[in-house]
Parts: sequence; C-alpha cells; structure tokens
Amino acid sequence: MLLVKQIREDIDKVKASLLKRNWKEENLGVLDEILSLDDQRKKLQTDNDSNLSLVNKASKEIGMLMKNGEKDQAEAKKTQVADLKATIKVAEESMQKVNTQLTELLLSVPNITHPSVPSGNTDEDNEVTKDWTEAFPTLPEGALPHWDLAKKYNLIDFELGVKVTGAGFPLFRGKGARLERALINFFLDEAHAAGYEEIIPPLLVNEDSARGTGQLPDKEGQMYYVTKDDLYLIPTAEVPITNIYRNVILKDQDFPIKLTGYTPCFRREAGSYGSDVKGLNRVHQFDKVEIVQIRKPEDSYAVLEEMVKHVEGILTKLELPYRILRLCGGDIGFTSALTYDFEVFSAAQQKWLEVSSVSNFETFQSNRLKCRYKDENGKTQLAHTLNGSALALARIIASLLENHQTENGIKIPAALVPYTKFDLID
Repeated sequence: MLLVKQIREDIDKVKASLLKRNWKEENLGVLDEILSLDDQRKKLQTDNDSNLSLVNKASKEIGMLMKNGEKDQAEAKKTQVADLKATIKVAEESMQKVNTQLTELLLSVPNITHPSVPSGNTDEDNEVTKDWTEAFPTLPEGALPHWDLAKKYNLIDFELGVKVTGAGFPLFRGKGARLERALINFFLDEAHAAGYEEIIPPLLVNEDSARGTGQLPDKEGQMYYVTKDDLYLIPTAEVPITNIYRNVILKDQDFPIKLTGYTPCFRREAGSYGSDVKGLNRVHQFDKVEIVQIRKPEDSYAVLEEMVKHVEGILTKLELPYRILRLCGGDIGFTSALTYDFEVFSAAQQKWLEVSSVSNFETFQSNRLKCRYKDENGKTQLAHTLNGSALALARIIASLLENHQTENGIKIPAALVPYTKFDLID
C-alpha cells in the first residue's frame, strides 16, 4: 500500500507509474480523492485534539469551582463539557468513516514501478534480459509432451486426480512422486547453502495476513476460501512467511533476513482454459519452494539481483534452457515495483513456461504489514520486502520430462541424481 506521503510529495510520479501500468487517465482522480480524504482526516483530528484539550481544561476548572463553592459556574462548565464530548463523539465517528474510505482507496492503488520497468501492455512487451540456450535438447524422433510421458512411465495420474478431487489436482506416483520430492529437497538444500533459514509455515492464513502481502483485495477471486473458519488456503509460501514480520520493529542485528519454505500452493486459476491448462501447465495445487528476504531500502536492489542469480544457478544445474524477462508495466503484479520472470522451454510443446517470479516490493507490503526497523538515527522506517520462486515444481517437472527424454527413457540431471537415487526413468 502506498503512503499518502508518497502521493502528496510526488503525485506526478505516481500518476506516471499508474499510466505505465495501463490505468486510464479518467481513473487517476482516485489520487486526488485520497489527498482530499487525508485533508479531511487531518482537520477532524486537529479539531478533535483542540476539543479534547478544552474538555481537560474545563474538567480541572470544575474541580476548582466546586472547591470554592461556585456551584452555578461549575454546573455551567459541566454543560459545556457535555456539549464538547458530544461534538467529540460525532467527530470520532466521522474520522472513522473517513479513515475507512481512505484505506479502501489506498488499497485499490498498485505499487509505484521502478524506473527500469519497460512500457507495454501485455506479456509480449516484456523485455528479455538474458537467455541460456546451451541446454536446448535434440529430441528423439516421436518425442512426447509431458502428459504422455507421465502416462507412459506411470509417473502422474491425471485421471485419478480428477476422480479424487477434480481437474487441476494431479496425483504423482512411483518415480514421479520421488522426482517431485527430490526436487523439493534439492531446492531447499540450494537455499540453505545460500544462507536462507528454512521455515515450515501454516497452509492457511487469516484475512490480515492475506491483506498484508497484497493478495486481498487484489487476488481474492484466485484464492480458495474456507468459509466457516474465515481462512484462506495459501497461494504461495510468501504469504505466511512474510507475515512473520507483521507489526514488528526490527533491530539492526536482525538483518539480513533470509527465509525459505516449501509448501503446497493452491490457486483457483479462474478463467484459464485450453492448451494452457493441459497436463501440468496450469494446476490448482502445486508444490513450490519460496525464498523471502526483508532488507533495508539501500540494500534491496542488490539483493534482488542476488536472488535472480540464485534461481539462475538452480536452472543451470537442472540443465534446462531458460530465459529471464523484466516484466513490463502492463504485466507486472499489483504489489511489485520490479519483477523478473524465469521461463523454461518446454521442448515437446515448443513453448516457454513460467517457473519463477523474483520481485522487489519496496515498502508496498511492509506498509500494509507495518514491518519496520530503527535507522541509525533511531527513526522508525519501513523495510523493503522481496521474494522469489526457487522453484515452482509443476512446470519444472513438465520441462524436465520433455527436455531430458531420450530413446531409452528420461535422463535425470547429474545434480539431481543424489536426491532421486536413480539416473533414468525407463
């Protein structure tokens, strides 16, 4: 959530950012509404503080008047205090209403984009910053897409997943299940080696947590909601892990904060259809290892590049062709200031599949979370939050099966063999 101060001090910058995100000119008036409501809030608060001061002063005078036997004057003061208290009550109700309206409007405004974010309307306008094509495979004749490979080698049963739950809930079995578990352990070990502390978080979160990281109100339709308990199934480990630091003031010695966690993730993926959802391309439940950092503002962009390098290293060890995209204004997420997406090439499908997003949210999440720290002058400042997928499993499995298929079976990358305990699926 943006700070009112950010909007007030540089409204032209905020407007330019919203236009880069493809907001319409006529919708920019929300910023003026926010400033107007903030002015109302300040005036109400000033008037109320003045009236509270008058009540305190009059209350003391009443005591003195009663002590001196000036009962009539004391009663007049009591009437004055009663009138002031009635005015204060009305003002407090008005302030509550204004604060609610102000918060709702602030929650509707996305983050300011970093200057390096390119202009553009769709994913076709994203900027390719790097690609690694040495791993492009030469597939055998009659190469199969991953859903046929999964069936051929009895790795994933999509039909049983439909029977047990529904479409988008694949059932892994045999070597498919072992490959999934091997990848999870491999990703976690890579994160541990990079200095991340492992967390096993809850898989359901409350409304405050979902709002704190920006899933509410922006992505409410994509989340599974447990009605009776008023809880949400997590769409990513980012939500519970980042919320560890909700309403926390950090000390200097707490930095750097580097956390990782494996969780199943749940997304409704409403509106998805066609070839994009076939097999593991887009599912409702998938496994993912997430990396999260909370840093001081001056360090956050160097840390973002470090996190990008971390994901690159994993994909290189998996011997998968990948490319890195800097997302354009029309494709970047609501909460992000700058996002790099990683895509791996699905050889049999001849398409790129997104497997990771690495983002810097600057103070957008921390303002919602009230995640702060004391600077060298003892002043309370908002921290910067960052996260990345390292990695999302479903599409990694799809790409591994397709890119590493041979005439004799599916070859396991050398870095993964110590985890699978086998080097070939045949």
